[in-house]
Amino acid sequence: MNVNKVFIVGRMTADPQLRTTPSGQPVTSFSVATNRVWTNKAGSKQEETEFHNVVAWGRTAEIASQFLKKGSLVFVEGRLRTRTWQDKQGQNRRTTEIMCERLQLGPRPAGAGGAAPTVPKEKEEQAPTAEAEIPTIDIEEDIKPEDLPF
Repeated sequence: MNVNKVFIVGRMTADPQLRTTPSGQPVTSFSVATNRVWTNKAGSKQEETEFHNVVAWGRTAEIASQFLKKGSLVFVEGRLRTRTWQDKQGQNRRTTEIMCERLQLGPRPAGAGGAAPTVPKEKEEQAPTAEAEIPTIDIEEDIKPEDLPF
């Protein structure tokens, strides 16, 4: 059995580029940066960043180009594909890309339209606090198996 499956969670390095093929199929290319942090034998913190080229087709391409922006957090599920071509100088080139099969959008960056409205200084005291907005759950009640929905 062979498996070609990729999962990455990272940040967009630039806004996605939406194009359309001659047959009318939308395609979007974008790059995602992921990082790895570890401590070496000497005890110092090390960090390594990897850049991934991603290609999305169809409705996924349209959604990516509409909602993803530079700095956005994104989860990409797909498969690896290596393609070759000749550049203008006649040199053979290769690139490995992630062909996006599924996409999940992360939270929007600050100032991206979906951010919470700011509260004027004079009304700051009247604004609800984060603690007041979070509901509390009372777990002291006994849970009976017949009450579970599954």
